[in-house]
Amino acid sequence: MIIGERIAYLRKQKGLTVNRLANLSGVSQSYLRDIELGNKQPTVEYLSYICEGLGISLKHFFTNEEENNEILSTIDRLNEKQQKALLNFLKTLTDEK
Repeated sequence: MIIGERIAYLRKQKGLTVNRLANLSGVSQSYLRDIELGNKQPTVEYLSYICEGLGISLKHFFTNEEENNEILSTIDRLNEKQQKALLNFLKTLTDEK
């Protein structure tokens, strides 16, 4: 994953300009632009500030949204009985230690 591209993608999804996200994040506009262009790599600290400005967690930042959407749309196509069976199955996986 290219961090700058991900930031730009999420920023555009939220309808934010570079300037607005920079203000919300507490980072300079030029620094944010450099990150989006791939000229600089943010530290974890600055990435967390940017995520706060985007209104997301670091975990969400690194989550593959397209893959999650595919999983959710597949689950939506299951009937209620199948969804319950899937939920029970997933619970058995998370209960294993």
